[in-house]
Amino acid sequence: MSVAFINGEFVPVEQKVLPIDERGHQFGDGVYEVIRVYAGSPFMLREHLQRLARSAAAIQLQLNYSPDELEQYIGKGLEQANESEAEVYIQVTRGITPRQHLFPNASASTTMTIRPARNVPQAYWENGVSVALMDDERWANCFIKSLNLLPNVLAKQTAANAGHYEAVFVQNGYITEGSSSNVFVVKAGKLLTPRNSKKILSGITRAALLELALELGIPAEEADISVEDLKAADELFITSTTMEVMPVHTIDQQPVNDGKPGPITRQLQQAYQQLYRKMIVG
Repeated sequence: MSVAFINGEFVPVEQKVLPIDERGHQFGDGVYEVIRVYAGSPFMLREHLQRLARSAAAIQLQLNYSPDELEQYIGKGLEQANESEAEVYIQVTRGITPRQHLFPNASASTTMTIRPARNVPQAYWENGVSVALMDDERWANCFIKSLNLLPNVLAKQTAANAGHYEAVFVQNGYITEGSSSNVFVVKAGKLLTPRNSKKILSGITRAALLELALELGIPAEEADISVEDLKAADELFITSTTMEVMPVHTIDQQPVNDGKPGPITRQLQQAYQQLYRKMIVG
C-alpha cells in the first residue's frame, strides 16, 4: 500500500495535509529526491540523501532533518507500506508561511510518500524506446533537483504526444540530458555522457554506470556530445532511478545504428541489475 509523511507524522496518502501558505505550492521553493526500493531495501540511499543536501544548500535551504533521521523515517515508512518494490519520494520546501518573495523566518517542511514501484514494461528494456530532440529551455541551474519542473513536464508530454518515450534536450547544438534522465552514447567501443555541469542533474544512476564501466574495462568519458554525434552513435541509452538502463532505438524517427540495443548497453544493463542485487543481499 502507499503511505505518506509530513514533518514527523505518518498519514494516509489520500489525506489532505498541504496548507495553502506552503512555499512549495506557491513558489516551487524546494527540492526533492526519488529513491528506488528493491526487495525492501532502498538502493544507494546515502547517495540520494547527499544529493538532497547539496540541492538544498544550493538554494540556501536548511533541511529540518538530518540524513540519519530521514533514513530512519524511510525505514518506518517502508514497514508501514509493506511494499518490497517501491519508490520513495522526498520533498523539502522552505516552509509554511504567508506568501512573500523574501525568505521567511520559518522552518523547512518535509513530506514523503512511499508507493509501489512504477511498472516499466519489460519490452522497453529488451527492445528499447524512442526519443525526441527538443530545445533546452530550462533555467541555468539544472544541477539542482528543484521542484520547478514545468519545462521538463512540457517537453516529456510533447514527446509522448508524438509517440516517444522521452525528450532529450539540446542546447546550442549539444546534448544536455533527458527531461527525466541522463544520456549515454556508445561510439567505437567508448562510453560517452555529457559533462557534469550546471546544465545537467548529476544522476545517481549515471554515477553508478560510470563506475561500472571502469570495473568492466569499458572506456568511459564525460564529453561534449553534439546532435550529429548522437545520431551517429553505435548505441544509445538513457538512465534514471526508475528506468535504470533504458536502450534507445530511435531518435526523431531515425534508427540508432541497426535499431537494436547494442552489446555494451546489454552489458551495463546486466551489471547494474547485479549491483543492486548484490547490495540487497549484502
